[in-house]
Amino acid sequence: MMATMIPTPLLNGYRRFRETRYAADRGRYEQLARLGQAPVAMVIACADARVEPQRVFDTGPGDLFIVRNVANLVPPEESSGDYHGTSAAIEFAVTGLLVPSIIVMGHTHCGGIKAYVDGHYRDATPSHFIGKWIGMLDAAEPPLHERIHDHDDKKTAAEFEGVRISVANLMTFSCVREAVAAGRLTVHGACFDISEATLHWLDLKTGNFAPVG
Repeated sequence: MMATMIPTPLLNGYRRFRETRYAADRGRYEQLARLGQAPVAMVIACADARVEPQRVFDTGPGDLFIVRNVANLVPPEESSGDYHGTSAAIEFAVTGLLVPSIIVMGHTHCGGIKAYVDGHYRDATPSHFIGKWIGMLDAAEPPLHERIHDHDDKKTAAEFEGVRISVANLMTFSCVREAVAAGRLTVHGACFDISEATLHWLDLKTGNFAPVG
């Protein structure tokens, strides 16, 4: 039988939220409920529990439209009749919310990236989802396994490469291309270093990352 009680740590957290953050931001929540959301950016981030875009960018309720998945990957636009959660979120953010920016935010010590580099899930059956998903990293050119042999260096390179691939895949979406061409949308890439809490920003012209000052 499925448990119906809220896990104790979450219940305690909810009560703290009501007593502190909600009390301080009550007017903001009421305004968001009345007027709707107008986020300043969409962030495509990893589902990793250690990386929280709201904290990294010090934002409040309603500021960011966030979609999270394994390894913060963006698939190319597809016309199949399958379910596409990340793609649907991108389309909604661009055409429904009219966000002015989309940021693909990777991070260090990523479990999904490690699984890819270690070769886990590579022989997954069709009933498994992770292998196909992280297989998007095979699009790296030249392939990571050919140009980098040190295991740790390969993981670091793959974390950055995943962001580059995802930024490129964003531009396969017709709604994104049209919005960028119209000058109402910018696309960005970033990588967050968990241990140092530093953000590295992608230069789209050079393909290199540099720490944000």
